[in-house]
Amino acid sequence: MTAIRILVGSVYGGALMTARAIKKELEPAGHTVTVLENPALDDITGNNDALLVCTSTTGQGEVPPNLLPFYLALREQLPQQPGRPFGVIVLGDSSYGDTFCGAGELLEEALYETAARKVGDTLRIDALETTEPELEALPWTRDWITTL
Repeated sequence: MTAIRILVGSVYGGALMTARAIKKELEPAGHTVTVLENPALDDITGNNDALLVCTSTTGQGEVPPNLLPFYLALREQLPQQPGRPFGVIVLGDSSYGDTFCGAGELLEEALYETAARKVGDTLRIDALETTEPELEALPWTRDWITTL
């Protein structure tokens, strides 16, 4: 089956709870899922696992503090990941307008610069529409994993 590394960016725990729900859903199906609460660049450079970004958005479309060091290192070092599959689940609040789900866009752009290959559309979960993001993330993830 598939090995997946979930890169978590969370402030209040919603993205982390969503990542853990995904792990709980996928492992019984035979997938290997590693949830990285404080990811470092080394977590992705020594393997070829599929990457799933599961992050909230803070402030004005910014990357959460626990994911920021990874993001900055990725942008500075650009470790090439040619063809490596990745997906993005991002939590945000649409009342922020143009910066809605901005952290997901930043991570997606950075991964593209490493030559990674995006699989599927980004799942944008709006806090104004749902209080349980995992309910939207689980069906999306089941579909996403079939396209890897």
